[in-house]
Amino acid sequence: MPRWVFPLIILSVFIIILEIYTFQAFKTISKNKFVRYFSLFISLAVYINLLYMVLNYSRSNGQTPYFQMTAGIVLTFLIPKLIILLFLFGEDIYRYVFKLISAISSNETKYLASRRKFISQLALGLASIPFAAFIYGIIQGKYNYKVIKYSLTFKDLPPAFDGYTITHISDIHSGSFTNKEKIKYGVDLINEQKSDLMLFTGDIVNNKADEMDIWIDVFDKLEAKEGKYSILGNHDYGDYMDWKNPQDKINNFQQVKDIHQKIGFDLLLDEHRYLEKDGQKIALIGVENWGKGFNQAGDLPKATANINQEDFKILMSHDPSHWEYKVKNDDFNYQLTLSGHTHGLQMGIEIPGWIKWSPSKYAYKQWAGLYEEFGRYINVNRGFGYHAFPGRVGIWPEITVIELKKG
Repeated sequence: MPRWVFPLIILSVFIIILEIYTFQAFKTISKNKFVRYFSLFISLAVYINLLYMVLNYSRSNGQTPYFQMTAGIVLTFLIPKLIILLFLFGEDIYRYVFKLISAISSNETKYLASRRKFISQLALGLASIPFAAFIYGIIQGKYNYKVIKYSLTFKDLPPAFDGYTITHISDIHSGSFTNKEKIKYGVDLINEQKSDLMLFTGDIVNNKADEMDIWIDVFDKLEAKEGKYSILGNHDYGDYMDWKNPQDKINNFQQVKDIHQKIGFDLLLDEHRYLEKDGQKIALIGVENWGKGFNQAGDLPKATANINQEDFKILMSHDPSHWEYKVKNDDFNYQLTLSGHTHGLQMGIEIPGWIKWSPSKYAYKQWAGLYEEFGRYINVNRGFGYHAFPGRVGIWPEITVIELKKG
């Protein structure tokens, strides 16, 4: 028996249970047969489309927008139904316990059918919240660009760089894009920040260099007063799709690297550049991808050759796990690290000053925003684009502006 058969059976049984409880919820609150069976018909259409996608999926094509939209629609329908299942299954347990107690008790009590209706109404009402949120996230949330600004103070910052501004963007994932006007709006918003320096921390494509072809004339409009620099991310190596032969993968990787020059970025491959201002300088370091459980091509010692320990350093490293496992405790002292990669999982809840949560936090200690340890900082950009899920729910696409201050 193939290894995938048993997990498929388990998944199928779970989905059937989900649909039974969802159908029961609609049946309980409405006597209209059209309402009951329309929801079932929509679910069937979703699963048929999913089956069609699975049967026709090929790793040689990578994650196409159709693949991502199919995944997004499935999540949009399944997650709300989990809420329905939780409420109605819990109510079933209560009902059977209630009957058992009544059977062995001398006091006769009746279970109220109205309770089932109330629970069904409550479950459907609560389920509508994530359903609406996912619909919004797919249609508009992925373009809900947010500019997040930080002012960071360093004692060892050269005085000439006091007030120096950096725009940090990450994770473009051009192979996911479908709306050129919305992407142009995001690029214009980046340029409106008028920063001194622009830094991009990897994942310019999903897999293939040609994903960027129709977007070159958009991203070559990015501007910064004193230069634009970039690094690679894990998706830029073409590791997540099948290639006809090894040479095709090698050629694609070179073409991905060439994209950076086409849009005016200086790509740093385990290299550094000195940025000079009024006779003073800071070191900008860019490493290839290094991630816990991912490609670990990055060579930090190579990138920092000929840099002095006392130099003020800005490190670009795509995966924040690099900072956690290698960088933050390094005596060489990397004052500021810029990363991306996590996307904040593109879904979660963020209310400034109150709550910041995403399932991403269970995989990455530093998963979104600014973190500080030992006087060293890392900013994990939530990403400009999107991948896998074709939307964003609560974790919006990000443009970070960092001001360096002498203190």
